Amino acid sequence: METIYRDYAPKGVDFYYIYKTLAHPELNGYLEPFTLEERLMHVKEAQRTLGSEITWISDTMSNDLKHALGDSPNSEFVVDPTGKIVRMRAWSRPDELRRDLEQLVGPVENPTRVSDLNLKIEAPPKVAASGVVPRVRVPGRMMPVKIEPQSSSQPFYMKLRAEVDQRFLREGEGVLYLGFHPDPLYHVHWNNLVDPVKFEITAPDGITVSPAKGEGPKVKEVSDIDPREFLVNIKKSGDSQEPLQLAVRYFACNDEEGWCVAISQEYSISLEPDRDGGRTRSRGR
Repeated sequence: METIYRDYAPKGVDFYYIYKTLAHPELNGYLEPFTLEERLMHVKEAQRTLGSEITWISDTMSNDLKHALGDSPNSEFVVDPTGKIVRMRAWSRPDELRRDLEQLVGPVENPTRVSDLNLKIEAPPKVAASGVVPRVRVPGRMMPVKIEPQSSSQPFYMKLRAEVDQRFLREGEGVLYLGFHPDPLYHVHWNNLVDPVKFEITAPDGITVSPAKGEGPKVKEVSDIDPREFLVNIKKSGDSQEPLQLAVRYFACNDEEGWCVAISQEYSISLEPDRDGGRTRSRGR
């Protein structure tokens, strides 16, 4: 894509990347942002790590553009000067895009090759050890459910991801996954010299959760960035649509800025699939 940009931007073709929801949360540690400000932070992080000069456009937090464009995670569109879509594909294919532009705009002499690029690519930040806390093994394919972070005076440094298994979706009884993940945007890590993360769930009438409380493991490493994960049994009787309420307490530390703070935050968890939640690939099964 970068080679096509180098060749056709001088010919008046505008290129844009669209930031949508993450297709694969946890890839390189990155997580779904909770605010528009965090989405824009993700855009700057992408510019830093990828080295691209292509302009970015951020979707709204309600993902209006993603839905309007068909919900594909990596779609591609060519729009003519009148606003008409003249090429579109569900999955971006740079080789085909170059052929499209050769037909629509004209060929270029001496096309740019990947070896000609000198992109300043940087690795995602790694602020502490990883791979020291084993991942949980989930029961087959899991489906993300909708979560709503509640008002907090602090950023959600350790972000919740909630998923249910297929059995719960079919029968109303199964497993709820809760994962608390350090957000790389904030360069934070767990402090393993103090009490581990703790959570507590309050369930409405018609829903039972067991256990309703949990506590993270004791870790020998002084600090790390591994997620803290829990599996709880969940059963729904009747047609209650009320969400679960989850409270979590943890310590987050940022060595660059020299702080370590105790955080208490809350979430509402709606037990309905989140079509914008993406799918993780790194968790054990």
